[in-house]
Amino acid sequence: QVQLVESGGGLVQAGDSLRLSCVASGRTLSNYTMNWFRQAPGQERERVATISKGSSASTDYADSVKGRFTIARDDAKNTLYLQMNSLKPEDTAVYYCVTTIGKYVVGPWGQGTRVTVSS
Repeated sequence: QVQLVESGGGLVQAGDSLRLSCVASGRTLSNYTMNWFRQAPGQERERVATISKGSSASTDYADSVKGRFTIARDDAKNTLYLQMNSLKPEDTAVYYCVTTIGKYVVGPWGQGTRVTVSS
């Protein structure tokens, strides 16, 4: 059974940093493209960052977070991270990690971790 558990969210002020973690069980993250998505209140879920599978993983970011967020993976710990710097109120959302294959999301979704950025 695959399980993804996100953590690390919290209430911070604009300009602060947070590091989110996603611990996986039942799935070896390095074998898959992994992503962070987020969903703000009243909005659709959107992709934030992607890291490709394999040892020479490439990364990709939504324009809204480029230069501020960094996605990384620790294969020994089977854990995905999202380092978020220079946080803005518009980054407020529930953040989820999820696997994709091509353009398709492969479940399950975790419970998410809530990030709230005050101005």
